[in-house]
Amino acid sequence: MKLVERHIIKKGHRFWDEIDELSWHSKNLYNAANYLIRQNFIYGHGYLNYNRMDKLMQKTEQYRALPAKVSQQVLRGLDKNWQSFFAANQAYKVNKEKFLVNPKIPKYKNTQKGRQLLVYVKQALSKVALKKGKIKCSKTQIELETSVAEKVVEVRIVPRCDCYIIEVIYEEVEPTLKSNEWVASVDLGVDVLMAVTSNQPDFVPLLINGRPLKSLNQFYNKRKAFLQSQLKGNRPTSKRIQRLTRCRNQKVENYLHRASRYLVNLLLDKNITTLVIGKNEGWKQNAKMGKVNNQNFVGIPFNRLIEMLTYKCQLVGIKVVLTEESYTSQSNFFNLDPLPVYGETVKVPKLTGKRIKRGLYRTDTGFLCQADILGSYNILRKAFPNAFMGYGIERCVVHPRRINLSKPK
Repeated sequence: MKLVERHIIKKGHRFWDEIDELSWHSKNLYNAANYLIRQNFIYGHGYLNYNRMDKLMQKTEQYRALPAKVSQQVLRGLDKNWQSFFAANQAYKVNKEKFLVNPKIPKYKNTQKGRQLLVYVKQALSKVALKKGKIKCSKTQIELETSVAEKVVEVRIVPRCDCYIIEVIYEEVEPTLKSNEWVASVDLGVDVLMAVTSNQPDFVPLLINGRPLKSLNQFYNKRKAFLQSQLKGNRPTSKRIQRLTRCRNQKVENYLHRASRYLVNLLLDKNITTLVIGKNEGWKQNAKMGKVNNQNFVGIPFNRLIEMLTYKCQLVGIKVVLTEESYTSQSNFFNLDPLPVYGETVKVPKLTGKRIKRGLYRTDTGFLCQADILGSYNILRKAFPNAFMGYGIERCVVHPRRINLSKPK
């Protein structure tokens, strides 16, 4: 498995000027090569693939401004963009309904403000520096300490709106998956980021607080709307908006990392070897919860959280299962109500309970319980119908413990 160690380079950093110049040269090479490809393609002379472009560009000023290995990676990246265009164009001809607009050929980078990715493969890194636990890029003064020097595959320098991110990509060996009867499930949400349950007897469910993310997004939306109102003409964005977006994204990423790490550590402590996550395809595109609720729901990157949980679980030998979650919030877990797949049944099943308000579910006997916990139990039951056969549902705890990761211990 490939993982990333990140280093953020802001203005004023000792490597900023050198990285900015390298990224500028990378942009020039990208645009020069893209010009030749576009002209050949538009005028019907065919497509110039990577091998042909590499030979054509080797003697140019743009190619020689960078180390050969780095220039080759720029051309490979451009070739990949064109291959993606051809694949998308072919899919568009087969089924146009999958696309909002028809695919466009790769465009040029902005000649003044544009910057391009830099990729240093292992052959373009100093072997002497790697032995000392450092990263040193070929023909540069860029040198950084790293904790994964022995596992490094490549180094990427990624341009952002007001910073550069140096990504040290390294490989980690995946352990063999563990196996036992204990399964945990996660129901993702807004106020409650993750509702966690398990078929393990007497497992106390968790409600991991999602309000810090909701608050962060609300502040971001309000501040961004104000800054956009100050823009003149048809300007879509500004440096202040881009900086605000970067800061918001970093804080969201940090909170998701903390939440996913907390859950994975808990699963290890409880010796749980399988994690079920509820996810519906197109749940954000088809959201119809009102303007405010849609904004709150769409603003949380659930796919990114699922990715974090997946790779962190795989690194410790825990299996991750994704399942669709239709009717899991409406069905009564205590009566084992049916859990059909939405759209596959003509008749809606009869349910013996009801979600009466946010976070509260009432069964047919009048029993009140936490709605997200009930949904999480149903997600587990939907993926593994026989998960509760050993001990029954009588030993399932429905009074959860709330976890607030934003507060210091």
